[in-house]
Amino acid sequence: MTWAGAGRVDSTTSLRLSGENLPAGLVAALTAVLLLAGCGGDDGGGSAGTTTQAESDVRVALVTDVGQLNDRGFNQLAYQGLKRAGRELGVQTRVVESVSTADYVPNYASLVRQGYDLIVGVGFAQGDAIDTAATRFPDTKFAIVDVDQTALKHKPKNLVGLLFKEQEAGYLAGYLAGLEAKREHANTIGSVGGFKEPPVDRFIAGYQAGAKEAMPGIKTLNGYSLDWDDQAKCKEIALNQIARGAQIVFQVAGGCGLGALDAAKQKKVWGIGVDADQSFLGPHVLTSAQKRVDEGVFRTIQSVVDGKWQGGRNLTFGLAQDGVGLGKISPKVPPEDLDALNDVKQRVRDGEITIPTTV
Repeated sequence: MTWAGAGRVDSTTSLRLSGENLPAGLVAALTAVLLLAGCGGDDGGGSAGTTTQAESDVRVALVTDVGQLNDRGFNQLAYQGLKRAGRELGVQTRVVESVSTADYVPNYASLVRQGYDLIVGVGFAQGDAIDTAATRFPDTKFAIVDVDQTALKHKPKNLVGLLFKEQEAGYLAGYLAGLEAKREHANTIGSVGGFKEPPVDRFIAGYQAGAKEAMPGIKTLNGYSLDWDDQAKCKEIALNQIARGAQIVFQVAGGCGLGALDAAKQKKVWGIGVDADQSFLGPHVLTSAQKRVDEGVFRTIQSVVDGKWQGGRNLTFGLAQDGVGLGKISPKVPPEDLDALNDVKQRVRDGEITIPTTV
């Protein structure tokens, strides 16, 4: 393994490891790489240091997916949770950005060799890689955002899955979208997903159900970009949906989805952001379906610091745990719609509404 580059992101060291020589997706090959992990990676020194005053002996590393830290979504949120742990808990931190899917296993292997106590992966696509790493290195603690620990092949006992009830945030966003569509005499809304993965579909299923509750008979369009990064792909899908009558477009595609929001801005229709509050993109953003990945990551790190870590399970964050919700809502939304939305929010929080999770 060789360095593809190194740099500093804010106060946390950000490293990129190259894994182009590994055939992605082959578990046997990945295991072989892990067995040889001691031969490559960081040899220490240079910028490969820690970034917080060492108030704690706990060392935590974060491995992004290929969307990297500039996705303005869940990678960035995970990073914020890590930074918060550095500030508030005094843990020593590092970020490793993955350039390709082939990077995942060598990233994990190198961090294990360097002695990190907890390694956090981000994203459904890392499931097989972290399953392999956690199984091979049972003395290291692992956590993974958007992956069900019980669904992994080896069900590692040293791994925690961080899951979110995206369908609840999607339902609230969809309900608001339905109210605004009704008010504007529109009958169609759209959504643009990245890949057809459970977390993505939970957002979209909730969105569609919420819209239909607010406006029975509303038409819902949906498409997948099969990409997390290329904004042009998501913009094209969104423009096609808008051409078919969609007056609101919900992006669930990471960095790629910023293109869908750009299409909404260009065509003067509403856009809905995802994961983080994306209202900063402009007044065309109706709201954002938020997923508090930062809170999930922080709480997991805190459990290690407090000696309360328990692996071999999932931690699930929903509306009742303040793990999901809506971001800033456009000031153009009238008070009566906000009142209706708050009523539905309480019903969701109380478990009175059954929300689908599949599209």
